[in-house]
Amino acid sequence: MQSPEASTAVSPTQIHLTLANFADEVVGTLARLFLYVGTLALFAILALAGLGQLPDLRADEAAEKPQWSEASRSRPAFAVAKLDSSETTASYTVLRHSGGGRRDVMRWAGDAGRPADRPVAELEIYREGGEFDVTRPATSGLAARMGLGEATALEQAGLIDTKFGPVALFQPTGIAEGASSCLGYLKRNEEPALQISGFSCQGGTMPARRAAIACTLNRLTLLTSGNEPKLAEMFAHAELKRRSCDSQGAADWLLGAANAQLRGAL
Repeated sequence: MQSPEASTAVSPTQIHLTLANFADEVVGTLARLFLYVGTLALFAILALAGLGQLPDLRADEAAEKPQWSEASRSRPAFAVAKLDSSETTASYTVLRHSGGGRRDVMRWAGDAGRPADRPVAELEIYREGGEFDVTRPATSGLAARMGLGEATALEQAGLIDTKFGPVALFQPTGIAEGASSCLGYLKRNEEPALQISGFSCQGGTMPARRAAIACTLNRLTLLTSGNEPKLAEMFAHAELKRRSCDSQGAADWLLGAANAQLRGAL
């Protein structure tokens, strides 16, 4: 018969097996833990890599969107008074930029020897926003709007006097003396920051086209200034200098030394 001490005694072999089993459990647990942590790290790396691509995707999407979009719900802010009831009504388009800029564009249809899909005259009032680039030439894009092609160079063709002050005229470079061509025009204003530009192919001679542009600008009126009191003030002052189209004379055509003196005020 075994004594109690003998029955409760543990052999060295059992102790060794117990320790070995414990070591196996620890190693297995650590292996599973490392595997779990490694899996989480892999998912984290993949997630960060995916997030790192999102800005590029957003940039690509933004680049594909047009810089200007038509604001069909915006009401016209300007108008050109008609000379008579038979005058063709202009189309009116409002374009807005996410940077805050707004373009009000009026176009007149007509023949003037131009294709049916090209207007005979255009007037644009561009109120500048954060998108305005001061390094970009003021006449950039004017040639394309005139239907001449983006690469066509323009040269100054003198100044005309309007209720907004002197306005610069432009024509394609290299036009022969006395030749007829559409005339572009441009007027920059610093306060408020806006640009009045466009072109006219109306009239069979250069004097007739200069007169048509001056007449259009003198008939330009403001319908609503919104929250821009300086815009309303500008047009109010301009109205004081307004004249009828019949009163436009040769004195309104400025050339020579006058160009050099007035160029900075354009």
